[in-house]
Amino acid sequence: MKKSILAIALFFSVLAVQAQTKSVPNQPTDKPADEQESLAKDYLSQIMHVAVSATSNLKLFNFVYDWIGTPYRFGGNTKKGVDCSAFTKQLYNQVFNLDIKRNSRDIFSMVSPVSKDDLKEGDLVFFKIHSRSISHIGIYLGNNRFAHASLKGVAISSLDDAYYSRYFYKGGRVLAAFKKELEAPADETAEQ
Repeated sequence: MKKSILAIALFFSVLAVQAQTKSVPNQPTDKPADEQESLAKDYLSQIMHVAVSATSNLKLFNFVYDWIGTPYRFGGNTKKGVDCSAFTKQLYNQVFNLDIKRNSRDIFSMVSPVSKDDLKEGDLVFFKIHSRSISHIGIYLGNNRFAHASLKGVAISSLDDAYYSRYFYKGGRVLAAFKKELEAPADETAEQ
């Protein structure tokens, strides 16, 4: 039974990787910006297996798309190699303009828990993989899919996969108090 589930998961992973490695088609520039954004949303949602209705943050999906396939490297924080918390930190910095902590356990201290059923695009997902403490983090995209830097590199996986379902710990949303605290230094710098 486990072997057939593993074989099915591997088959779908291979299909997902093949779909993720295709390039974005060139779009004519004479189309209105709204139509181009709509086409981009459709394309990215198909690649990432997330419903178009769940794709409200195009910047998030573009960021993830740009990092897909980046190799995993413990302690790494560049496209030459990145680990899960550095990928999450980079994403939150560039997509949400928030400078979150670097370690998945420390990041968990910045969130309010969210049930799996209440996760929204951009929420964080935490895992305890072969550990009593949080050892992995990802960013929720919708439709039970999340982006993360796994040992196979930056990828999109499903919370429904047997492996991730087994080790899922909690979802989390960055607390409003931390958002204000994190955004305050940028606002103060702009005023000076």
